[in-house]
Amino acid sequence: MGLKENLNRMKTLSELAEAGGGKERLERQRQAGKMTARERVENLLDPGTFVELDKFKTHRCSDFGMEQRKIPGDGVITGYGLIDGRQVFVFSQDFTVFGGSLSGAFAEKICKTMDLAMKTGCPVIGLNDSGGARIQEGVVSLAGYAEIFLRNTLASGVVPQISVILGPCAGGAVYSPAITDFVVMSRTSSYMFITGPDVIRATTHEEVTMQELGGADTHSTRSGVCHLEAQDDSGALAAARELLSFMPSNNLEDPPFKSDGGDLNRVDPELDEIVPENPNKPYDIREIILRVADGGYFLELQKEYAQNIVIGFARLGGFSVGIVANQPAVLAGCLDIDASIKAARFVRFCDCFNIPLVTFVDVPGFLPGTAQEFGGIIKHGAKLLYAYCEATVPKVTVITRKAYGGAYDVMSSKHIRGDFNFAYPTAEIAVMGPEGAVNIIFRNEIERAKDAETERARLVEEYRRTFANPFKAAELGYIDEVIMPRDTRPRLIASLRALENKRDKNPPRKHGNIPL
Repeated sequence: MGLKENLNRMKTLSELAEAGGGKERLERQRQAGKMTARERVENLLDPGTFVELDKFKTHRCSDFGMEQRKIPGDGVITGYGLIDGRQVFVFSQDFTVFGGSLSGAFAEKICKTMDLAMKTGCPVIGLNDSGGARIQEGVVSLAGYAEIFLRNTLASGVVPQISVILGPCAGGAVYSPAITDFVVMSRTSSYMFITGPDVIRATTHEEVTMQELGGADTHSTRSGVCHLEAQDDSGALAAARELLSFMPSNNLEDPPFKSDGGDLNRVDPELDEIVPENPNKPYDIREIILRVADGGYFLELQKEYAQNIVIGFARLGGFSVGIVANQPAVLAGCLDIDASIKAARFVRFCDCFNIPLVTFVDVPGFLPGTAQEFGGIIKHGAKLLYAYCEATVPKVTVITRKAYGGAYDVMSSKHIRGDFNFAYPTAEIAVMGPEGAVNIIFRNEIERAKDAETERARLVEEYRRTFANPFKAAELGYIDEVIMPRDTRPRLIASLRALENKRDKNPPRKHGNIPL
């Protein structure tokens, strides 16, 4: 076969690969409001930077007539390109080819992409739109999933992994996104579940739709699987790009430094008015976060899930930081099971990738109740404690109001290697709130008093003056400085600068045993 024939063959194979499942199926995909697999890659990456790998690879199955049905690429587009000038590896599942189902060859393409990402220290972004395992290949397909899961696990904490769900992701396929660092879902077209509505109906007799069971809203509000929810493919891809802008390419690099030219020493007198004088009055912690962040911008994650704690990325003086904050507007900012897990996972991600942690504390304690105790709040709350203790990145803490009991310890306190710990004058640091403490300490005195309520009120006020302030902790060196709220931004930026070359390490070991 001569050069001309080879060139013609290459052109034909390339056209077949780019045609995917054919014109009709591609058009059906667009009519459903979804981009094609190739359009998604083009939208995700900087224009003209995509380099495709294994474009002509096909499956090797000869059962059920599959030898007559071969499409170059075999249902997944793999390769690399640039996002904001930084190299990333990407795979995009093509639902128009065999329903995006995973074959042995399909899995090999993804595994090669992930192996190259690990060797070169580049993030991996997976665009998921698949009907699951290719049934015709049987255990070969299952083996392919396991190979991918293994690489997800080995890459964890080495290179960032982002999963974008743009269609179905069901059965065993969901475990790859679950292992990755962040899951972004399209509200209009995506869903994730282990067993579908039909199986559930047959086994438990529950009636549920696919969107109710595993849609983006469900995973954003109830399960916590989804970190960012977008309206459509375009929004989800933009969210993945934005997420990546806050993190380094691998665990040996620092996150990108991007100064917006804002005033590093900007004080904000309005911050002095946000925390109410009444310690029982709620306020929105986001007001503080937005006022101190560069450009007033905060990329919040899992916004609708475990709303009593707030997590996300921002920049302070150009430094990328991970923010964890109790939310006094929800459950008074108490820590519960879901909030502990949500924050622990985020803290560990930031620690993996050298992203400093800024923690805003207003926490009266752990949420009481039998549901929490029976659900394992002891074990789950310990996850957040473990995550903060383990973290060696710069850790800066601001106590805005309440910091009571064990929750004070957990929220990046000085005692678990907090580097700089600040408190507002409104801070209350004690074993418990004044009312509860007085009822325990002065039970007998109150019972003997002629006017029990008046005596209780007097003792509560006395306790508040003695303990419900930051000065006792400052005397002991547990708080580095009591600051005015207006000075929060310059203090945080100065701290991050001071900690820029921080070095800390944990004892040598294979790995710790986090209380799962």
